[in-house]
Amino acid sequence: MITETTSHYDHLETMSVGELLTNINKEDQTVPLSVEKAIPQIEALVTQIVARMKEGGRLFYIGAGTSGRLGIVDASECPPTYGVPHDLVIGLIAGGDGAIRKAVEFAEDDPEQAWKDLQVYHIEALDTVIGIAASGRTPYVIGGLNQARAAGCLTGCIVCNPGSAVAQAAEFPVEVVVGPEFVTGSTRMKAGTAQKLVLNMISTSVMIQLGRVKGNKMVDMQLTNIKLQDRAAKMVMSELGVSREKAEELLAKYGNVRGAIEAQQ
Repeated sequence: MITETTSHYDHLETMSVGELLTNINKEDQTVPLSVEKAIPQIEALVTQIVARMKEGGRLFYIGAGTSGRLGIVDASECPPTYGVPHDLVIGLIAGGDGAIRKAVEFAEDDPEQAWKDLQVYHIEALDTVIGIAASGRTPYVIGGLNQARAAGCLTGCIVCNPGSAVAQAAEFPVEVVVGPEFVTGSTRMKAGTAQKLVLNMISTSVMIQLGRVKGNKMVDMQLTNIKLQDRAAKMVMSELGVSREKAEELLAKYGNVRGAIEAQQ
């Protein structure tokens, strides 16, 4: 597997801090170019997701280790950013929530567990399951995709090796081949960065397609802290040409930017 091949760099322990940082950065600069090559695959997957979610489907991410954590991060950020329900985009990790902070030994090796985890959410045919696995060989992900596909769900994946078992299990695979890691086999580095970039692209484009952005603004964001309240007030002030006091009054009444703006139009 390419993700396990030897680093282009050696004798890392002899490098200065500046050399280490410079060389890691050089490797990181290759990641967006690798993602760019996968845009047609990402587009095909997103198009299918949007169609299903418009009919009431949900989006699930399944993964182990770093890949699972990245899916959970992306899913957890959708409700505050776009005002969607917490059960619309769901991230699942091998080993359960405890594995978010601490590795759970051998959790990723059970090909039946992902489907059991998905069934807790009463998964249905309109739902989409995206498996995330840098190696492309994680049994937890392969088993989950196979069973989800058999149940009629849409299946996709994000992997960093070509021709993997995970990609074969998914209808719409996204393969981002980033090459050897700076530290051999440490896929939390370039592979993890690539997965994060692709997840950003998927969830953001899906939410825009679902009407959760107006212009370029997060009009449905939840006003859960002072920073977001300030951002919302400025958005309303700019859109409606009103004072800050009026903007805050509208936000207090309608609860979000969209409601405040649409009430005055």
